[in-house]
Amino acid sequence: MTNPLLQDWDTPFEIAPFDRIADTDFAPAFDAALAEHEGEVAAIADTPEPPTFANTIEALEAAGKLLDRVLGTFFTVAGADSNEAREALQRAFSPRLAAHSAAITGNKALFRRIETLWQDRETLDLTPEQARVLMLTRRGFVRSGAALTGAEDARMTEIKSRLAVLGTEFTQNLLADERDWFMELSEADLDGLPAFLIAAAREAGREKGLDGPVITTSRSLATPFLQSSPRRALREKVWRAFTSRGARGGKTDNRAIAAEILALRKERAALLGYDSFADYKLETEMAGTPSAVRELLMAVWEPAKARAGADAKVLEEMLHADGLTGPLEPWDWHYYAARRRRAEHDMDEAELKPYLQLDRMIEAAFTCANRLFGLTFAPLDIPLYHPDCRAWEVTRNGAHVAVFIGDYFARGSKRSGAWCSAMRGQARFPQGQAPVVINVCNFAKGDPALLSYDDARTLFHEFGHALHQMLSDVTYESISGTSVARDFVELPSQLYEHWLEVPEVLREFATHAETGEPMPQAMLDKVLEAANFDQGFQTVEYVASALVDLEFHLGDPPADPMQKQAEILEEIGMPRAIAMRHATPHFAHVFSGDGYSSGYYSYMWSEVMDADAFEAFREAGDAFDADTAQALEDNILSRGGSVEAAELYERFRGRLPGVEALLKGRGLIAA
Repeated sequence: MTNPLLQDWDTPFEIAPFDRIADTDFAPAFDAALAEHEGEVAAIADTPEPPTFANTIEALEAAGKLLDRVLGTFFTVAGADSNEAREALQRAFSPRLAAHSAAITGNKALFRRIETLWQDRETLDLTPEQARVLMLTRRGFVRSGAALTGAEDARMTEIKSRLAVLGTEFTQNLLADERDWFMELSEADLDGLPAFLIAAAREAGREKGLDGPVITTSRSLATPFLQSSPRRALREKVWRAFTSRGARGGKTDNRAIAAEILALRKERAALLGYDSFADYKLETEMAGTPSAVRELLMAVWEPAKARAGADAKVLEEMLHADGLTGPLEPWDWHYYAARRRRAEHDMDEAELKPYLQLDRMIEAAFTCANRLFGLTFAPLDIPLYHPDCRAWEVTRNGAHVAVFIGDYFARGSKRSGAWCSAMRGQARFPQGQAPVVINVCNFAKGDPALLSYDDARTLFHEFGHALHQMLSDVTYESISGTSVARDFVELPSQLYEHWLEVPEVLREFATHAETGEPMPQAMLDKVLEAANFDQGFQTVEYVASALVDLEFHLGDPPADPMQKQAEILEEIGMPRAIAMRHATPHFAHVFSGDGYSSGYYSYMWSEVMDADAFEAFREAGDAFDADTAQALEDNILSRGGSVEAAELYERFRGRLPGVEALLKGRGLIAA
């Protein structure tokens, strides 16, 4: 039978024919696509014709389409619906992909062609977008080691290959720990738990093949359990399991992997002439330097720590009032914070959740996109990679814009967290192609599925990334959608979260799962009033992770990352009752790949802008102001990486913002 991955896809919108693809198809398709791309690159490098933008840069843009298609399909299922066969394929593909990439950037003939174009760029009559693509292509080659020779060139290739292997191992170890651990609950253990959590725990038990309820290390189960269980010993057990992912010893332990990754990154940066990996990585980001990142993080750290310290005193008093001695522990914080929230804001997660139905929140995200950008979403009945997935055609004024796929429920085969990816990015060259965009989340399954407020915010966040992909309008795929500076990529996603808090959105879509009644005005007011509740805790756990990430990539790599992590936290005065949001052994943002390495701060860098960007709508007097929405699309959402991030933001707002808007937005200083 012909391999479906290598055939033309006569499917709606040329979506991958998931119903015809078997795991055994991936390896031969990968081999064929890799060989085809190698041949395409060799033809570009070895042509006797003098280099032109068309026969070199555009030829590179047009090459590798089959490989992109195969990998886009494979990594979609490998991340969201893994199995032993797919994990083995990942381990096999990773070093080969690293070697393939290194062979391209190490192709001296190809680099000479690019360098010639760069030196002659003023005479080439390029459009601004073409000039940008030329600059980014040449910069990418240089930063990948294209100018290295001899032993240094060979060593760079070895480092990249090894890093690819280690990143895959880190990810798979974490997935194994998350998949393997669960805590069975007796009927007595259900005391105090809200109905939505009991239902989700029973569903998780069924997914594990058990008759009774279980708690897993999925955040959508673990966090509400920590918030609601009066059984302190069980809370401690769940908290320790959640925070020990990747550090339980044995073959899935990630600590030695993290140490090796840090050492190799330092060596890689040194080969390229940088003092540290952080200096190398941040050179191309908006922040520019490690000192700028630290300045931002410390400006937020001190007020956040002060707020968390004051909150800890209140929670510890509540602990003692329950007759418990000793200090407030990390497994106590969520429980007493939830009780405090109920007392001070009359807010109970169990009362709120029935108003946050998954389907209604999806509808809310779609409706906001329609009011802001004129997008319409129609369900598609097409085969996808898992029965939980849903798809929609996205149109505007009747014209096709994109396909959007949502994969919302937690399962053992899916890695933790939430993310947005594109199986195909928008482009007009070498021919027009519309994006195929996927949002993947890990919400607890239920009938109906109910979200926490944080879950709903996550849904809007990931959909903001999807809009960045869907509204892209550039010529070249290499700069489309989210192909922007890492500390700019979170702006559209974090900005979109603000529409969840628009009162008219909640009035329309926060309807009770059983009665259909809209959220009462009093509850809606309390939701908005409590938006900044526990921000000291949330900011501390995030900033601590960002500071550890930054320090890991400055100076000499630590022989023992866990000891270094402890030293960093001691130095900044980490509150004892709060843990890092992502401790080193499960810090997938940083160790599963280079994406957020030295870059976890970027969520906060983008938040400085998103607080200011939403202010533009407030200044216009309407969260759905058409002119402001058009300016947002024209200057940011449609531009991808075609212009420097700072310039794009200044085009939208006329200036760059300061950190004050963020601090006020989080309630860490007075508005």
